[in-house]
Amino acid sequence: MKRFLLIFLSLILLSFLSQAFAQGWDDIEKKAKGQIVYFNAWGGSQRINDYIQWAGQVVQKKYGIRVIHVKATDIGDVVSRILVEKAAKKLQNGSVDLMWINGENFKAMKENKLLYGPFSQNLPYFHLVNTKKKTLKFDFTVPVDNLESPWGMAQLVFSYDTNRVSKHPQNMSDLLVFARKNSGKFTYPAIPSFHGTTFIKQALSELIHDPKILSQKVSQSDFEKNTRPLWDFLDELHPFLWRKGKVFPASGSQMVSLLNDNEIFISMSFNPNSVSNAIENGELPNTIRTYIHEGGTIGNAHFVAIPFNSSAKQGAMVFANFLLSPMAQARKADPTIWGDPSVLAIGKLAGPDKALFDAVPKGVATLTADELGQSLPEPHVSWVQALEKEWLKKYSK
Repeated sequence: MKRFLLIFLSLILLSFLSQAFAQGWDDIEKKAKGQIVYFNAWGGSQRINDYIQWAGQVVQKKYGIRVIHVKATDIGDVVSRILVEKAAKKLQNGSVDLMWINGENFKAMKENKLLYGPFSQNLPYFHLVNTKKKTLKFDFTVPVDNLESPWGMAQLVFSYDTNRVSKHPQNMSDLLVFARKNSGKFTYPAIPSFHGTTFIKQALSELIHDPKILSQKVSQSDFEKNTRPLWDFLDELHPFLWRKGKVFPASGSQMVSLLNDNEIFISMSFNPNSVSNAIENGELPNTIRTYIHEGGTIGNAHFVAIPFNSSAKQGAMVFANFLLSPMAQARKADPTIWGDPSVLAIGKLAGPDKALFDAVPKGVATLTADELGQSLPEPHVSWVQALEKEWLKKYSK
C-alpha cells in the first residue's frame, strides 16, 4: 500500500511538472511571435542554405518568427564578434541570436561565458533525442551541459571508385601501401581545412601507442613522443600523394572534383550520405562507394547555441526546437535534400513520426548504421590547434 501511494504521488508530481512546463513553453512561443532570429551558420553549401531557408519559412508561418540566415565562412569569426560585444558590455541586443557550433568554438564560448542557458533540456522535442550517444553529451570531450541543442551527427567516411580500386584500404597502413602502388591517386585537404584536420586526427588515433591519451588535454612535454608515429606516417605518405604532396586540395568539395575527374581514386567526407548526394546530383559517377576503416572512424555531433546577449532568445529556442522535430530531422536526413544523420532516437518514434523516417530514401552509397558501427570519439579539443600548428610548420610551403 505504501509503495502504491508513493507511485501515485510520483505520477501526480510528474503530471504537475508536465503541465507547468507546457504552460512555460506556451509563454515562450507567445513571446517569440514577431521576433527576428539572426541565425549565424556556415553558408558554403547551397543544399544546406536551401534547408535553412525552408526551416525558416515553416517557423515563420507556424510561429510568426522571422529567421535570417547570416552566412558565415568561419564560425570562429562569429565567436570573436560575440567576445568583442561582451568586452564592450553589450549585454543585450547582440548581433547573433542563434549559431551553428561545435568543437573548439563551443569550448571558447563556454569558457568565456558567452552562452545563454542551459536551455536545450526545456525544448519539447528534446525528449526524442538519442541521449545515449556520448557524442551528444560531450562536444569534443567538453560537457555540453544543455548549453547547446543537438542538430545533426557526422562520421568520417572514405570513398573509392570501384572501377579503379578492387580492394579498398582497411586502415592507415593499408592506405600507405595503396598510395605506393597508385602514386598520385590519393591526397587529403590542406590543414586547417576541416576535412584535412579530421584526416590527421584519424591517422593519429590509429597510430598512437595509447589512444586514451587523446581524450586528455594535450601535453606539450609529451607532444613530440605521442605524435611521432603520425609524422613518420605522413613523411612516408606525402611523396606518393597527388602532385607529390607539394600541393594539397583546399577543401572537401575540391576532393569530390578530383575524384570525379579520376585524378584521385580515394576521397573522404564527414557525412556518411555525401557520396549518395553527389551521385544523385551528378557530381560523382554511380561507381563510387563509401567505406570506413576496420577499427572505426571519428564521429561527432553538431549543435545550435544561443549567445548570452541574444535579442530574440525565445525565438531562437522555438527555432531550435523545430530543428529537433521529426519533420525537420527526417527532411534533413533525406539524401536528396541534405543527407545529414539524425540526432533523434528513431526507436522512440511511432505513427506518422516514424513513417517520416521510414520514407527517407537510402542512398546507393550510404552505409547502414551497422556498417558504420560505433564511431571513434573526437580527441580533446586542445589537440586541434596543436596538430594544425605542427603540420603547418612541417609541411606548409
